[in-house]
Amino acid sequence: MKKILVPTDFSKEAENALKVAAQLAKKENSEIYLLHMLELPLQEVDAMSSHSALPEAMFFMKLAHQKFENLMASDYLEGITVHETVKSDTNFGNIIDKCHELNIDLIVMGSHGASGFKEMFVGSNAEKVVRTSDIPVLVIKNEHTSFNVKNFVFASDFKNDNKETYKQATDFASAFGSKIHLLMVNTANTFTTTSKAKERILDFIKDYEFDNYTLNIYNDTTVESGILNFSKDIDADLIGISTHGRQGIAHFFNGSISEDLVNHAKRPVITFKI
Repeated sequence: MKKILVPTDFSKEAENALKVAAQLAKKENSEIYLLHMLELPLQEVDAMSSHSALPEAMFFMKLAHQKFENLMASDYLEGITVHETVKSDTNFGNIIDKCHELNIDLIVMGSHGASGFKEMFVGSNAEKVVRTSDIPVLVIKNEHTSFNVKNFVFASDFKNDNKETYKQATDFASAFGSKIHLLMVNTANTFTTTSKAKERILDFIKDYEFDNYTLNIYNDTTVESGILNFSKDIDADLIGISTHGRQGIAHFFNGSISEDLVNHAKRPVITFKI
């Protein structure tokens, strides 16, 4: 994990994410790319010229740069290489383009979630990134003075198409010395006996050497509520889940458990793209 991207709008939520990213960067000797998205036609702005045809654009560019400088002077970023980058786009779903350009390994972003009509028609910015990213996304909801992950819930249906995401989860857990709580949620519509569920989970992980884990079958009304309730029961530090990244009409009708968790969970969530 050498390159971490942190999108920022200079809000408190974004700074919470940056503080966590700083702790990860120090632990893994990573660089941080601090990204601000501006709705400006930057191709028409010549930063070297004092005669820009777009004085308003130059004003906002300079204002963003000043905020970057203030952030970079923060004590918690001392000793970390932080790159300032601006993208002339306010569609958070397009962040992935910048990530590919920079060869980013992890996205860390803050969120206060979304609910009701806002969730249905707009959604949180974090949800938009989760929906489109093929890079792991760590979503932070609160300030973490010390980001330690002792108990890491990895929720899955434990089918073969999730295996690569489990490998990413075990790599993350190994870096933190975390115990992974493998979780399969039983609902009325997807009921599986405990013995069958355990058999499926054990078959799923048999090719991996990671052995610091527990097996858990949890009954609830929905998969999302099961993940949230189990995580609360064990006071989990992090929830990990795979996402298919549904978009467009498929997302509107089917939704996504990972996106719902990003919006509704009160603890950090990390998503891995299948």
